[in-house]
Amino acid sequence: MQADAAKFVELLLCSARMLVFTGAGISTGSGIPDFRGPGGVWTRRKPVYYDDFMRSETARIEHWDFKLEGWEAYRDAHPNAAHRAIVDLERAGKLLTLVTQNIDGLHTKAGSTTERLVEIHGTNLLVECQTCGRRSAPGPHFEHFQKTRQPPRCECGGLLKPATISFGQNLRSEDLDRAEAATRQADLVLALGSTLSVFPAAEIPLLAARRGAPYAIINRGATEHDSLPEVTLRLEGDVVEILPPAVKAALATPANP
Repeated sequence: MQADAAKFVELLLCSARMLVFTGAGISTGSGIPDFRGPGGVWTRRKPVYYDDFMRSETARIEHWDFKLEGWEAYRDAHPNAAHRAIVDLERAGKLLTLVTQNIDGLHTKAGSTTERLVEIHGTNLLVECQTCGRRSAPGPHFEHFQKTRQPPRCECGGLLKPATISFGQNLRSEDLDRAEAATRQADLVLALGSTLSVFPAAEIPLLAARRGAPYAIINRGATEHDSLPEVTLRLEGDVVEILPPAVKAALATPANP
């Protein structure tokens, strides 16, 4: 394990264009539950598909009710040491792009910049009009729904929805383009806290690895990529425990001339 930890530090030290891909496991240490895990909300509720949301008031109520259940956890969560370590990599000029599956907004709260961040599944920290595209803070809309049980609408009359990608809704082409561009330029790819089982997002780190970038995975529990030959290094454990000391060691070590 010590040899693997040293190898991980060496990979970080030698990289100047890192592609980082994060999943739910990076945020559980911030109190964000794994909604797919035992007892998670997705085990108790059927997903509301985007087309149903757009055409059915009943579906809209169900979706806002589902989002309301987790709203306080997202609102009150704070970034942890792993989120901050990624910010440290960005400030050191090592981060090319950060792609996250998470909708908790914790990378933004930690200080990751919009220029480097791709929230591939959207964010719960904004609400978006499905007609005009205007985005706004979610708090007042959740308060309105909680009091009235009426899904909120935009000033333009359009339907408002938390700015996350719903089931059956296409990923944003501009986000996919930015992520794919990073896979062509990255000299290292890290997958952190993801089971790498949700597609097409899970293809992103693999694209970079197949183009020759070393590929390191940190996760507690198995991932879909563990047995693939493209994986350079697999570290088992909590991202919050493994990543920050490795980043600190790499940034404290003078680069070879």
